[in-house]
Amino acid sequence: MMSATLGCSIATADCTIAKAQFFREPDRSANPFQRLFGFGSSSPVPRTLVSFSGPYRPGTIVISTEGRRLYLVTAPGQALSYGIGVGRIGFTWAGTRAVSMKREWPDWTPPSQMLRRRPDLPRHMVGGIENPLGARAIYLGSSLYRIHGSNEPETIGQAVSSGCFRMTNEDVADLYDRVRIGAKVVVLR
Repeated sequence: MMSATLGCSIATADCTIAKAQFFREPDRSANPFQRLFGFGSSSPVPRTLVSFSGPYRPGTIVISTEGRRLYLVTAPGQALSYGIGVGRIGFTWAGTRAVSMKREWPDWTPPSQMLRRRPDLPRHMVGGIENPLGARAIYLGSSLYRIHGSNEPETIGQAVSSGCFRMTNEDVADLYDRVRIGAKVVVLR
């Protein structure tokens, strides 16, 4: 079901168009335990609806690397805030990308740069609970970076990755259901 509002009591033409293209309320008819993969909330940083200022349109993802938060703009002045794990020192980056692809239980093939650093890693892993990409992956343009789930919820709020943004499987499934291909992603240091 498409949502024209999530706290947006004053809808402008721009707001409505952006939401119709990039913001979708997740399907609430699914079994809640199924949505959570059989677990309770696993994030050490709870997902919250927050006031959020800036020139961003609804449907935009804004990532604060320093704050270790991902914001999905839901309406002018409002966003959903998620806790994330970010790149460790030397692996952070900033810039603007677009969501180019989304996958459920994605396969993982470590890039050659990562294999040079970590020759012990498998060359390929099929999707599943043991896969480091977790339950969902949201691909950022043609880069090697993704917003993805994790089977290590204790890493949320930490700087541990090689530049990707980690979320709990519960949170990445929620974000995956809300964001569209083509959505703008702004990564701030």
